[in-house]
Amino acid sequence: MNIDLSWVLNDVLEVRGARHAILVSGDGLLLQRSDDIGRDDAETNAAAMSSMQSLSRAVAGFVGAGHGIWKQTLLEYDGGWIFLIAAGQGSYLAVSAALDVDMEAMSFRMQKTVTSLSKAMSVAPRSDNGAGA
Repeated sequence: MNIDLSWVLNDVLEVRGARHAILVSGDGLLLQRSDDIGRDDAETNAAAMSSMQSLSRAVAGFVGAGHGIWKQTLLEYDGGWIFLIAAGQGSYLAVSAALDVDMEAMSFRMQKTVTSLSKAMSVAPRSDNGAGA
């Protein structure tokens, strides 16, 4: 089942300065992309974001013993920022933004988006298993 979640990703782009959003699997596959990024670019970046979250988790202990649980990676470049957070079991949300982005608003919107993704991707348990009378 392939669910179109682009509407959820496009919501994170409501923050002034946000550019692109992708949803990535832990093994680097593109799960979803916002409307404004091409498929080839999104797939290339999905693979890179998977590696980035893996590296971030690997060095999490650097913050101190018992305090090394990865939550978010923030990368700064000459032209902007990349935000990367966990989006559920084995998936990650990455957002590209301009230098002047409101970082607090972006982090808040990403958390809200992750919550929306979780709800959109969950399936309610059946009350009847199909073995009928």
